[in-house]
Amino acid sequence: MAKVSIFVGSMYGNAENLANDSAEFLNKSGHEASVIEPASIVDVTQAENILFISSTTGSGDIPDNLLPLFLQMQSEFPMLTGKKVAIIALGDSSYGDTYCGAGKQIDALIEELNATRAQPRLDIDACEYFEPWEPAEPWLQALAKNL
Repeated sequence: MAKVSIFVGSMYGNAENLANDSAEFLNKSGHEASVIEPASIVDVTQAENILFISSTTGSGDIPDNLLPLFLQMQSEFPMLTGKKVAIIALGDSSYGDTYCGAGKQIDALIEELNATRAQPRLDIDACEYFEPWEPAEPWLQALAKNL
């Protein structure tokens, strides 16, 4: 059983709903998962395993509710060596280069902080999936096995 802290960036609730569904799924899979809101850098450094779930706003930006944590991580640079991290990025491919921009920014920062990827980032396209759970469920099944 792994303990998973889920950090969510959501504007209109879609990523937040997915985070809650993901926590429920991981808990039913035998893990201990919880959505951490509001989140602080202490929550990140004390987490055993981390799942970021974020929508993308504006021109590839991180949502307002996750941005302070992201900026704090950039400035304080807490090394995440030994922590398993996974990312689900929500976006709209019609936005071109900024598609899933928030998730890509989080992914780049996680790499700089030396975290171990539990598995590759999942990008979910709103143009392809109205409900993000459809592509997220098999990905979460794999994540549950990798923790």
